[in-house]
Amino acid sequence: MKAKKAKTKPEALNAALAAKKGPVSRFIAQHYRHFNAAALLDAAKGYEAHLAAGGKMLVTLAGAMSTAELGISLAEMIRRDKVHAIVCTGANLEEDIFNLVAHDYYEREPHYRHLTTQDEEALLERHMNRVTDTCIPEMEAMRRIEKVVLEEWVKADRAGERYFPHEFMYKILRGGKLKGSYQIDPKNSWMLAAAEKNLPIIVPGWEDATLGNMYAGHVISGDIKHVHTVRTGIEYMMWLAEYYTKSAKLLKNGEGSIGFFQIGGGIAGDFPICVVPMLHQDLQRTGVPLWGYFAQISDSTTSYGSYSGAVPNEKITWGKLGARTPKFIIESDATIVAPLIFSWVLGK
Repeated sequence: MKAKKAKTKPEALNAALAAKKGPVSRFIAQHYRHFNAAALLDAAKGYEAHLAAGGKMLVTLAGAMSTAELGISLAEMIRRDKVHAIVCTGANLEEDIFNLVAHDYYEREPHYRHLTTQDEEALLERHMNRVTDTCIPEMEAMRRIEKVVLEEWVKADRAGERYFPHEFMYKILRGGKLKGSYQIDPKNSWMLAAAEKNLPIIVPGWEDATLGNMYAGHVISGDIKHVHTVRTGIEYMMWLAEYYTKSAKLLKNGEGSIGFFQIGGGIAGDFPICVVPMLHQDLQRTGVPLWGYFAQISDSTTSYGSYSGAVPNEKITWGKLGARTPKFIIESDATIVAPLIFSWVLGK
């Protein structure tokens, strides 16, 4: 009896794929063979395959990815049409621009785990807002942006016009008032890249961000007369429903043409993934396909009752993903994982 021909080993297949790419991808193919490292590579290959099949990719940003300067890799993904829509928290929307204009004033606290309450109070007195190991300067970042965007809020308010939070950010970036204040290479700002592409952005729960708090304050003080000058999360969901209906197509492999690449958990991921069951169950648009790809990078370990810690298969029962949808979860730090996956997709 003849022995079965040995299958080509995964590392050999990965090496062949990486051979046409740059040194980062070749390093990943050589070393990332098991556990979370293998899941990272599988998700990257799946991302690439989804795009190659004609699909689009929606990326969600939770946590403090903008302060982590994910823009260094994400901006290029946007410019090279590897990302077609973004859902992010209000913090990520604004913090990329904070970093753009105030980077030189940021301070790093590498020993943040050892800071005492007195150390933290000293940072407060200096108006340095800490995000893990990075302190954002209030006056140079937050108040500088507030001054510029307030002009746009008041202008729209008086004209009876209404815009989404990201549209106001696009206005101030395109208007050029901040250009003289840039403190990083503009190519490393994902918001600038998005503005140049007029990329669709959805920002659920914008109200809890710094600028959302400031906006509420200006409504209370009477500087802004109409609270709905900035459009709401419900309107974002309505917009997303129409975008998904028009954009999602069934690919030849039987999966939907819009993929879902989730960085972190929370509202940035939970809000948009619900659009498909809403379309099916509430609007009876049953012909709209499910998401065609799903990957999540999260350090929230698998748990009971946690949306961020739920395994992707749970989403099948909610009508968000299908049994055949390519699904990946990488339980690791997104600041490490996302740039590596993006590098693979970019062929670096």
